Amino acid sequence: MAHSGEWAAVLTAVCWTVSATSFSLAGARIGSLPVNVIRMTIALALFAAIGLAVDGRPLPFDASASGWLWMTLSGLVGFFFGDLCLMRALVEIGPRHSLLIMSLAPPMTAVLAAVFLGERLTPFEMAAMAVTLAGVAVVVTERQGAGTPLRFTWRGGALAFGGAVGQAAGMTVAKVGLRTIDSAFDATAIRVLAGAAGFLVFAALRREGPRLRAALRDRTAVATVALGAAAGPVAGVWLLMYAMTLIPAGLAQTFAATTPVLIIPVSHFIHRERITVRSVAGAVLAFAGVAMLFH
Repeated sequence: MAHSGEWAAVLTAVCWTVSATSFSLAGARIGSLPVNVIRMTIALALFAAIGLAVDGRPLPFDASASGWLWMTLSGLVGFFFGDLCLMRALVEIGPRHSLLIMSLAPPMTAVLAAVFLGERLTPFEMAAMAVTLAGVAVVVTERQGAGTPLRFTWRGGALAFGGAVGQAAGMTVAKVGLRTIDSAFDATAIRVLAGAAGFLVFAALRREGPRLRAALRDRTAVATVALGAAAGPVAGVWLLMYAMTLIPAGLAQTFAATTPVLIIPVSHFIHRERITVRSVAGAVLAFAGVAMLFH
């Protein structure tokens, strides 16, 4: 199919919209760390089940040692470090400031891919990236209502920046690993395994067992996390890995970065947030940039 990589990256943003909404709802009930541990464990179980059903093995044990090394590193940097920073930033400075800083991830990815992988974007592609990210920035910097209690802090900003760095570095490392692993599914399964292991060790060191057991008793929250895990770490990241086998890493990240725009109608229906002229204008600008990337 024409533009398969671009469409896969767009579908990544759709999947991440579902997962972000699910994790936000569940996090309000059980907290961000339990959500991270449960979502990665469920995602790993789903990959194992699919692997057994399709290939007769739960994990790609036949993948090369270098593939395992690069994808494990990518999972630790992207899933564990990046998401750990982002989840804490969301608590400290809220989604608007966090997502604005996270919009640095696509250009960071493009720079890292250019330096370490030799990927080069054309001037037109860079302009389209800038238009898309400008639209996202218009959306996430919109002034919120008087009831919003969170303000920007340097600590929260540093955490959000750490999330952007983790995501960009994780994607760049994954692109290296994809040179030795043919299957985007196998590559994602290894990344999820590494991320799950990172969060489990972190929770153990923090002695979060009682909190996790309490979270698991909340069936509504667990079901919501399961939906988010299927949409995000499984389908979404799988699609993103596939997209990166076909298009430059920076462009794939740019498509995925439109999640804050796609989440506008979801927030309207679930949280009753008002759709403003500014948010619509930002959405139009972002989608204009996306359309340019389909040139």
